[in-house]
Amino acid sequence: MSRLIMFGALALACMAPMPAAAMNTAVVEAEIGRAAQQIDGVVGVAAWRLDGTGPRIMVNSDQRYPLASTFKVAVASAVLAKVDKGQLSLDQLIPIDPRMMVESEGLASTFRHPGASVSVENLLELALTVSDNTAADILTKLAGGPAAVTQWVRSQGIEGLRVDRDTAGLIRDFYGLPPGPSFPDSLAAGLKANPDLEAKGEKPDPAFDNDPRDTTTPVAMGELLQRIYSGKALSPASTQLIGEIMERNTTGKARIRGRLPQDTVVAEKTGTIGGSLNDAGVITLPGKAGKVVLAIYVKKSAKPWEDRERVIADISRAIYDYYLFEAPQ
Repeated sequence: MSRLIMFGALALACMAPMPAAAMNTAVVEAEIGRAAQQIDGVVGVAAWRLDGTGPRIMVNSDQRYPLASTFKVAVASAVLAKVDKGQLSLDQLIPIDPRMMVESEGLASTFRHPGASVSVENLLELALTVSDNTAADILTKLAGGPAAVTQWVRSQGIEGLRVDRDTAGLIRDFYGLPPGPSFPDSLAAGLKANPDLEAKGEKPDPAFDNDPRDTTTPVAMGELLQRIYSGKALSPASTQLIGEIMERNTTGKARIRGRLPQDTVVAEKTGTIGGSLNDAGVITLPGKAGKVVLAIYVKKSAKPWEDRERVIADISRAIYDYYLFEAPQ
């Protein structure tokens, strides 16, 4: 007997009669609550079928959580909307200004000297597959800045997600670093001057956690993903491109995908900073079972990243099993 079915049997013995769909939703949401207790933080979850049919899983889903790098989904989509309008092209080469370098895997760790140019399509690939902060900030600028990204999100009818800073600005604010002409160097200098700053990157910070800037609700991120993947936000070509790129993500192996069958197709984007650790994407269920939109956000947790990732993996598996075996269609 599966764990979900076992919990369902226990719930039947303890609850007053209710519709089957509501009962099953309550069971899986209770299981999510139990998993969340392991990390002493706040866990928010929103999940439903991509086609909008059937019940939804909602746990703390209207609370705001720091976006961290999941904001790159909105940035990439806003840039692709400009591509769809002919205002940008995927093969357009963008010069990489060394002053825009932000510490992360990708451009900052590869190009140390002026003279590099990267296409829009490769910037999208870097931002979404290895979470390259430099690529994300260049794309944010191409989109018209953080306010323009938020405006594009609003144009999709989504109110609960806002982008206020690029990655460099957000990280500088989080670590209390001054602006500098070369961000990787300024970060290294700041860490050398104050070794405690490095540990800050894995711990909750009340001021940051309660800041409304650069936040989303799990529901809002789920709605954005649904519009993108259902073809309502972008052209068919751009919809296919962002989906294929997000399926190549390399940063989330222990999160949504952590406990799913090895061949499961997941298009996702992770985010991590301080007490926040997130993953959001679309899971393709086997056979003709369809796709599931899933957004999981963790905030205010001081537990090690591995523990937080394990909870995301456990929650993802419970939701996968629910929509594959339990949920009415």
